[in-house]
Amino acid sequence: MALTNALTVAQVMHARKRPKTNAFRYHVYYLCARLSDVPLLSRLWLFSLNGFNLFSMRERDYGRHTTAENWMRQVLAEWNITNADGEIVLMTMPRILGYAFNPVSFWFCLDTSGALRAVLADVTNTFGERHAYLLHHDDGRVITQDDWMSSKKIFHVSPFIEITGHYEFRFAYSEEAVGVWINHNDENGLLLTTSVVGKRQPITSASLLRCFFRYPLVTLKVIGLIHFQALRLTAKGIRYHVKPTPPTVEISR
Repeated sequence: MALTNALTVAQVMHARKRPKTNAFRYHVYYLCARLSDVPLLSRLWLFSLNGFNLFSMRERDYGRHTTAENWMRQVLAEWNITNADGEIVLMTMPRILGYAFNPVSFWFCLDTSGALRAVLADVTNTFGERHAYLLHHDDGRVITQDDWMSSKKIFHVSPFIEITGHYEFRFAYSEEAVGVWINHNDENGLLLTTSVVGKRQPITSASLLRCFFRYPLVTLKVIGLIHFQALRLTAKGIRYHVKPTPPTVEISR
């Protein structure tokens, strides 16, 4: 039976390859919201849509000045991606007690048969800036879990990595599990590798409560880990780069 909205407990891995190695893993949980069914989340007594609760989601965080689904449909139309005409699933961390920081949220855009046609990697940095990378095949074919798709890096994320080189993305999406792999390559080869892999499960008040106690204040954990790893990189002598002017475009390929 297909899941509408789901919860995904995932392992996140980061590994820097040079000039000094630095690697870490941690667990977080994501909301996988099927945008046509987002209103159903309000039926959960621990979850509020556009309001305050133990868990919540504010559509303005994603849809800018409209609903999340309307905004993503507009993006697909502007980029002439006509075959992603099925459901759109947003994978993002919910707000916990009103707070969330999402380093990256993923919009999985499907066709009417449920095949993956496009993915938007929606990135936010700790300076409050935002940029998205749109991944799809130029010939419109289905995105499979063996496909690597490339996008030039133009957005500042870590002050310990220059804006240079390109990303390679790989996605695995099904009703049972989600996987994302991202490699950052520069002129010297692979610099950083990241992955997010987890199984999808039904979202209920009970499953949310289990995650809350197993991974307490997970959104604060994420921002805390970012700053802790920054201290580790500083201690290892990794060069700090001043934040450049953000890109003038909201979305790139």
